[in-house]
Amino acid sequence: MDVRYQELAQKIGLGRSERMARLFSLLADQAETELLLALPGNAPALAEKLGRSEPEISQMLQTLFVKGLVFPSFKTDPPTYRMCRDVIQFHDATILWPEAPQEFLDLWQEWTEVEWPDLAKVLTQAMPKPGMRIIPVGVSVQADAQVLAFEDVKDIINNARSLAVTQCTCRKVAHKCDNPLEVCIQVNNAAEYAVTRGTGRRLTKEEALDIARKSEELGLIHATFNQKSVDHVICNCCSCCCQFMPVLIKYGTAFVAPSRFKAQVNEDLCTACEICLDRCAFGAIEMDDDRAKIIADKCFGCGVCQVTCPEEAINMTEVRSQDFVPDKLAMH
Repeated sequence: MDVRYQELAQKIGLGRSERMARLFSLLADQAETELLLALPGNAPALAEKLGRSEPEISQMLQTLFVKGLVFPSFKTDPPTYRMCRDVIQFHDATILWPEAPQEFLDLWQEWTEVEWPDLAKVLTQAMPKPGMRIIPVGVSVQADAQVLAFEDVKDIINNARSLAVTQCTCRKVAHKCDNPLEVCIQVNNAAEYAVTRGTGRRLTKEEALDIARKSEELGLIHATFNQKSVDHVICNCCSCCCQFMPVLIKYGTAFVAPSRFKAQVNEDLCTACEICLDRCAFGAIEMDDDRAKIIADKCFGCGVCQVTCPEEAINMTEVRSQDFVPDKLAMH
């Protein structure tokens, strides 16, 4: 394999991964690889650097943008292009490439199964806070709990400037369940990016709220970047295909932080139907004396158990302070 594909893998910190180099080889031809290795830069500067015409470079940059390999910054004129900054951005962007061959998607899943668990462990040890956090479902909480705007799905959607939906990149490659693909709600700049690139469709606020509600009913877990502003995405994750939930559940790799809440069962209302038991992805519910009981240290406060409780016997109670959610993302 051309050593330059290994160099591209190194640019996202994975130069030793043969699979990562192969992924780049399926995405970029020799000329595109040369351009990627010359980034960051704008079209005129890159054209001069590589000895190509500016129209040719501009067309190549557009092609690489659609493939999910480059991202333009319009803070400069002309725009400055950079390559994807890390493997997570590389994953989420390139899997949505409209012309991605099945070989490419299958290789991504192979990498996820074989290499991601160990890498996730290393990343979590290096980060001061988990990169993602759970948002509780948009249902009632205990009366004395305070739900803030950045942890209320309804408020996040209603306050968004722009919304779009894309396919879930994790389920697109994993195929481990029958949950819907088109459930990743893109917010603000991420929404504009998805629409411009052609990988997402614009949503009204009503449509976005409907996706969130249906996802909750299906038992999918809301998650977003672990910071107070929600300005990128609301994922609707399953416990089997998601890049983050399985390593958390299976290996205890805390790439995802819990919400500030945990579930609480009203024993007087619980009829031991066990619906919540089946819906909990974290094994945080057990039956005790014919009543559901929450195992506090396992509950991640997603609220999925509450959504379909026929007796409304479960509510969410606040167990962590407001400063539990960091102001800024600490991943990079």
